[in-house]
Amino acid sequence: MATISEALARAAEHHQSGRLQAAEQLYRQILQVEPNQPDALHLLGLIAHQVGQHERAVELINRAVALNENSPSFHNNLGGAYHALRRLNEAVASFQRALKLKPDYAEAYHNLGLVLSDQGKPDEAIASYERALTLRPGYPEAHKNLGNALRDQAKPDEAIACYRRALNLKPSYAEAHYALGKALKDQGNLNEAAASYRRAVELKPNLAEAHYNLGNLFKDQGKLDEAVASYQRALSLNPYDVAAHNNLANVFKEQGRLDEAASSYRRALELKPSDPALASNLGNVLSAQGNRDEAAACFRRALECRPDYAEAHNNLGNLFWQTGQRDEAVACFRQALEARPDYAEAHSNLLLALQYCPGITLDALAEAHTGFERQHAAPLLVADAPSRHVPARLERLRLGFVSPDLYRHPVGYFLIRVLENLHREHVDTVCYSDRMVKDSLTHRLQAASTEWHDVGGLNDEALAALIRSDRVDVLFDLAGHTRHNRLLVFARKPAPIQITWAGYVGTTGLNAMDYLLADRYHIPPGAEPFYREQVLRMPDGYVCYDPPEYAPSVRRLPAQDSGRVTFGCFNNPAKITTPVIETWARILGRLPGSRLVLKYKGWDDLGVSQRIADLFASCAISADRLEFLGASPHAELLDEYNRIDLALDSFPYSGGLTTCEALWMGVPVITCPFETFASRHSLSHLSNVGLTETIARDLDEYVQLAAEFASNLPRLAALRSGLRARMAASPLCDGKRFATNLLRVLKDAVNP
Repeated sequence: MATISEALARAAEHHQSGRLQAAEQLYRQILQVEPNQPDALHLLGLIAHQVGQHERAVELINRAVALNENSPSFHNNLGGAYHALRRLNEAVASFQRALKLKPDYAEAYHNLGLVLSDQGKPDEAIASYERALTLRPGYPEAHKNLGNALRDQAKPDEAIACYRRALNLKPSYAEAHYALGKALKDQGNLNEAAASYRRAVELKPNLAEAHYNLGNLFKDQGKLDEAVASYQRALSLNPYDVAAHNNLANVFKEQGRLDEAASSYRRALELKPSDPALASNLGNVLSAQGNRDEAAACFRRALECRPDYAEAHNNLGNLFWQTGQRDEAVACFRQALEARPDYAEAHSNLLLALQYCPGITLDALAEAHTGFERQHAAPLLVADAPSRHVPARLERLRLGFVSPDLYRHPVGYFLIRVLENLHREHVDTVCYSDRMVKDSLTHRLQAASTEWHDVGGLNDEALAALIRSDRVDVLFDLAGHTRHNRLLVFARKPAPIQITWAGYVGTTGLNAMDYLLADRYHIPPGAEPFYREQVLRMPDGYVCYDPPEYAPSVRRLPAQDSGRVTFGCFNNPAKITTPVIETWARILGRLPGSRLVLKYKGWDDLGVSQRIADLFASCAISADRLEFLGASPHAELLDEYNRIDLALDSFPYSGGLTTCEALWMGVPVITCPFETFASRHSLSHLSNVGLTETIARDLDEYVQLAAEFASNLPRLAALRSGLRARMAASPLCDGKRFATNLLRVLKDAVNP
């Protein structure tokens, strides 16, 4: 019969070769013969630790320590088991006991460093790793974990050097390739990071966290299909990874795969039901699906979990805004800012929402936007920011355009003819697109640009650095305070001249924004003091419209066949204020047979339409005279204008692209401008088309004009039949004229 020492030797051979079951069997046989054999107890405990039975490991190794308290390896492995159980103080004590017994024990120094890192003691952890490496310079795990500690201290260059040393020692070290990938990504070296992640999963295909981070990198690069595949691979290895479910849902949402996004968010929420962020994320996708009641319940669930969760207040505010409940939206945005004063997104949402409020004044808007500058932008302006000066190479300006909306969106329709008519012998155009998913207009915009950058994966600081390196002379903000804006990039002043244009409705409030591009209709002489930026005026309109090629033909005036006038408004429900409804009710009251069609995303929501119908009912207009239509493909939306005789503009936020589309479909628009920029879009468009007879001076005249046009069908029919050609020949659609004027205005600005 083999001796105990011989049996231990055979068991250890199995153990070291990874044959844990065979080793365990031998250790147990030894303990049947000698129940207090310390080495067998220790090594059986080590196997328990290796297979995840950490409580059992602590019990067995403690029994071994009681029998032989002077074995440094016993204390080292006991520390590892305590660490796995998150009993960090006991782990530290065990490693320190091992080191007292064996001061040159490199592995114990390394393991102690791991625990100190988890305790939030980075300096002590680094010292421990460095001591391990002094004792054993060829210790790849210590190099890798020292790199992790340095990365946590925002020292990416030093961290990368450590990872490379680890890989020089052990080229097949998958975890070091993975860690190197994370550090390279921190530096913005996305291609190198991707290569490191890929090498990690080649070496260790079941390294779930590498697949997950590769998914994150693909997402940042806009490679959404690849991101989905990586997240799904990570989840096949670890189905309980909440972050992977959440990020997979984020990508599905970006791709418009809303059902799959909702399913992934729900799975994440099942795994972590008290996480307010997950409930809020699910609410966002439900809102996008039109499930507004369920979305609101998700936001409220998030706030039950965490009453001061600013993101849920903000998202609930967005939901209220989408359904036209402006007062409730404003209240939510204010609550978000109370919970988190540095929440720039909520502050922008508040400023945008104020533009829709009845009675809002230029003075009130100017004061509100100053608050954004003070809270968020002013601290970012660097001392060496470029002054408003462009080098003397004006024969070739470099123009940059920053936007999340370079697709079939109002900004895209207003920008494309400009880019296509800015001659490349005079101008370089550099687009910075924040949108992952592209459509046909995106590709057209990209083809019209000199340079194109997809920047969705870059934070504000990195994007500002990219713009500086591109040596842009004039940088255009095309978002203002709208969704996914990059105003905090502009706050860093990456270009000598910065101009806000087209995407917002007035001042940004930023000291770093030099100009606001407008026209005499949006900002009449004398209104300049209400705008933080210096006003640049285009000689015609402030934008140039590109009608979609798939727009249907204009058909016969509907009232000529139906015998009744159909009014229409295809604007956002948020624009339909109580004064708007009261004014429209006066018009409908004067024309008893007339009807009103309201169309936009959300109008088919029963709660939204019923609330508006009730307001009309309070003005003696019955629901059978109203028709509510939800979202539809763009060509179908345009074709709906062939059912409309006359469009009624909203106020104080008038139609922008909506007015252009109505006019292109032969439908005149009755508008009443007020003092704010947002209220004067239709004024500008109608003036540039030469249709000033539909512009009212006050609401009484608005009602009168609508009634007069609706009562004169021959006049309305004649106007309809020629309106598209009239618009096509106007400055509103003349891209060459607009580009020429823009270049002249810019050269005057850069060389006053």
